[in-house]
Amino acid sequence: MSTSTTSIRRARTEDADRLSEVFDETWREAYRGIIPGVCLEQMIARRGPAWWYAAARRGRPLAVVETGDTIVGYASYGRARGGTLRTAGEVDEIYIAPTYQGLGLGRRLFRAIRNDLADRGMAKVGVWSLADNERARAFYVGQGGVVAGKAIERLAGIPLPKVGFRFG
Repeated sequence: MSTSTTSIRRARTEDADRLSEVFDETWREAYRGIIPGVCLEQMIARRGPAWWYAAARRGRPLAVVETGDTIVGYASYGRARGGTLRTAGEVDEIYIAPTYQGLGLGRRLFRAIRNDLADRGMAKVGVWSLADNERARAFYVGQGGVVAGKAIERLAGIPLPKVGFRFG
């Protein structure tokens, strides 16, 4: 797959349908076997096109990776929502569609959003990952992240350990 016509841009409301599809694809691939099945399906169902339409209109940045005219990934980020990782900025989510993983698009997107956060005075950035998501943990370590916190996320009453990474 060629990534020569790849761009990173702010999400628009007309991206809602494709963002919903990318969310569905990436979350099923990343969390099947980690997040309990019924809970995962409920989370995916809540993030349909209407949710993404509203997300594109909110003030929190939402970026997309577009190859040709197809959105193949996204990231949401902004000011840190908590103080545990002692960072000014935070990456809420960053995902690349499974068929486009391994091409460097995640690294490009991560670099772009870190640069955007730094331009806004948030050079120190944090991100949380479920501890059992080995691919995500390896990605963040590969980008220079250091473990800066651990916590428990409860979904459907089931404790899921998570790891926080700090950059900068």
